[in-house]
This record gives sequence, C-alpha cells and structure tokens, in this order.
Amino acid sequence: MKYVCSICGYVYDELKEGKSFDSLQDSWTCPWCGAGKSAFRAQGEPRTAPDAGKESGEKTQRSEPVLHDGDMKKLSAGEISAICSNLARGCEKQYKNKEAELYRRIAGYFAAAVPDEPEADMELLSGLIKNDLQQGYPDLRTAAEEAGDRGTLRICVWGEKVTSILNSLLMRYEREGENFLKNTQIWVCTICGFVYVGDQPPELCPVCKVPDWKFEKVERRVSA
Repeated sequence: MKYVCSICGYVYDELKEGKSFDSLQDSWTCPWCGAGKSAFRAQGEPRTAPDAGKESGEKTQRSEPVLHDGDMKKLSAGEISAICSNLARGCEKQYKNKEAELYRRIAGYFAAAVPDEPEADMELLSGLIKNDLQQGYPDLRTAAEEAGDRGTLRICVWGEKVTSILNSLLMRYEREGENFLKNTQIWVCTICGFVYVGDQPPELCPVCKVPDWKFEKVERRVSA
C-alpha cells in the first residue's frame, strides 16, 4: 500500500520502506514538508477534509453566498494587514518594489493596531482552522467552479495546503507541547505562507516550489 501526503505529494511506499504506515509512531512526519500522519491518505482514496469533530451523518451547512454593493463588510485591522501583505508579495513577483514597500508599510501600520484577543486559545485556533478546511475552502472552490474562476481555484490549491500544514503542526504542538519547538527554527514561505519547522528551510517550498531563500525565519516572542 502507498500513502500520499496531501500537502507536498510525498509517497510513503510500505513495500519499499518495509514497514506499514499504520505502525509508524504518531510523531512521524513527512520527510519533505514536515506534515503529520493525519495529512496522508491511501493512494487512490477519495480526497476528504480533515475531521472537524462532527458526528457521523451530520451535514455541513454551506455559507451564504457573497453579495455585493449593499452587503459590504467592514474589515478589521488584522484583515487589512493580511490583505496588504499579500498585495506586497504580489507586487514583488511583478518586480514592483516601490509599490511592494508601500504595501508593507501599510500592513505594518494595521498589524500594530490589532488588539489582543482575550479569549484566544488552542481550541479556538483549532476550530477556526478546521472550519476553513471543512467548510470555507469547499464552499469557495464550488463557487469558483460555478463561475469558471481559474484564479480563485489556484488560490484554493495553495491556501488549502497551507491551512492543512497549520492544522498538522497544531496537532503536533498539542501532542508534544514545547518540546516540539525546542532547539529548532520556524520558517515561513514569503510567497504562499507555508510553515516549516526545522533547523533549515526546505530547498524548495513543498507548496509553491520557490527556492529556500524565499523563506523567512520567525523569531519567537520573549515572554514578559
């Protein structure tokens, strides 16, 4: 039996490895992207979203369609910062460095204005990530397919893989605690947002395939 990583495409071949996939330790991770066992599926198995803790038979409700004009949404400082960061990266890919720098400055301004979330915890973060995988991306993909929007479909491909690795890393952190990040580094791809935990970034991003110099090291905050 072969098992395929849903994030980077790495194939675990039980015949070649001489060990069944199920017998691997829970702490085993993908050699290419660092995803946990939960990110793998048997080759040929239908693609499904990670379990969000719903009971068997419970249907996922689709979100309401996005309306225009009269249904405008007021964005938070964090959302504006994220949008401007993405626009900055888009400008970089088009070699528009002046525009990219302006967007980065705007992103930094709004990032500094983001208030602390008093009820933030691991359970809340896990729920938000799983909701994106269970409902957000499937809804977005369906809408894009119906509209024939190839650009949004490409966003779904990258975005869902990046969100999946975040889900995998969060599960590892919940299982291993601070030891998971002890004596290692955290790297983020500046193009697609892929997160990698290791001493050095991967030679190629498992999601968008850019070289390692496109990764930035994330410095951990010092506790007060």
